[in-house]
Amino acid sequence: MSLYELERDGKAQELIRLLRESDNERVKTRAAELLGNFDDHDDRRDVVNALVDAAQSDSDAITGAAIDSLDELGDDAITQLIGSMAGVDLEDDAADWVKAKAYMQVLDADVPELRMAAANGLGNLDQADAVPKLAERFEDPDPRVRARAARSAGKIGDSRATTPLESVLSDPKAAVRREAADALGNIGNRQALQALLPLYEDDDERVRRIAVGAFGNFGNDRPVDYLIEALSDDSAAVRRTAVYSLIELLSNVPTDQSHEIRDTVVEKLSNTDDRSVVVPLVEILEESTQAAQRRNTAWMLGRVTSQEERDRVIESLVDALSDDDQMLRQFAATSLAELGGDDNMVERRLLKIAQDDGVDPDVRGQAIFTLGKVGGERSRKTLDKLIDETEHDVVRKKAFSAISKLGGRG
Repeated sequence: MSLYELERDGKAQELIRLLRESDNERVKTRAAELLGNFDDHDDRRDVVNALVDAAQSDSDAITGAAIDSLDELGDDAITQLIGSMAGVDLEDDAADWVKAKAYMQVLDADVPELRMAAANGLGNLDQADAVPKLAERFEDPDPRVRARAARSAGKIGDSRATTPLESVLSDPKAAVRREAADALGNIGNRQALQALLPLYEDDDERVRRIAVGAFGNFGNDRPVDYLIEALSDDSAAVRRTAVYSLIELLSNVPTDQSHEIRDTVVEKLSNTDDRSVVVPLVEILEESTQAAQRRNTAWMLGRVTSQEERDRVIESLVDALSDDDQMLRQFAATSLAELGGDDNMVERRLLKIAQDDGVDPDVRGQAIFTLGKVGGERSRKTLDKLIDETEHDVVRKKAFSAISKLGGRG
């Protein structure tokens, strides 16, 4: 029976026997790989014990396969391996600082896969005292270890990792730079974010995307020029991320600065490709669950949309008029007024809402309010008639207000 058939049929004990007793390194390596698929098996404890032993073998291939399988089986399996190597009995209820101490000890192991496992484990323990030890691994000869050490430092989020992580941003391996950039974004202090600014033009697309994605965490307008530059990136993913970060930035800066920054952003967006900006903005308005983001997006759409994407934007803003968030409805109405135009599309869509008795009166009122800014003679006549026929005070009041701006009742 082949090794694959043993795995398929759930023959864990037979695979364990081959891992422990076979004289063929390839067979033992393959058995170690397949045992990682036995997470829910009745013999899981035996599987973990066998893999822990195999991970300390003299064969790099077997050790690597065993560690990968233990990682597949979960944190408890890796913890058992680390405890075995450190000579510490790490029970499930062992304190995190005890586990961290064992993991830090294994960070100096000769086998890179073990150092990788130890670095991974430290990222899940949230022990700030582990950061200096992880920082030592930023110069590890194996890039996989450097990458995982950077990732774990970012998960812990202690500011002491900031300066060491800056040095990793120039690592020759893009995968390592990506993890360092992501870690600095997670730490998010001023020094960390400042270090990320030059990465908007890194050679690796994913590094650029990660850096640009972190720019939205700034509490000032420092990254605006970098984000505008990123809107011209060759990568659509980077351009889309830049738009998201611009909106996030507007949501994060102090209120007394947001208006000035918003005007700066609009001015600079007017010189960029319309579609690369507008499509992500529409996605934010339609899909985001964060109120501040959606409000800023609704406002922005009325000021950066050109003719090419206008129809889609109008539909999205009209839909926003029915949102539960009153401020979003107001921003959407303001932008619809900005997009009015000579084709009467906005007027027609708003009139449909204004005359629909099945629509919430407050939503109808918002549509009517906007008609007072974009409507023409058709709107004036419709609202004139609506004043006499509606049963809702809010609709009547908004209609009176709007019709006064359109020349008064007939």
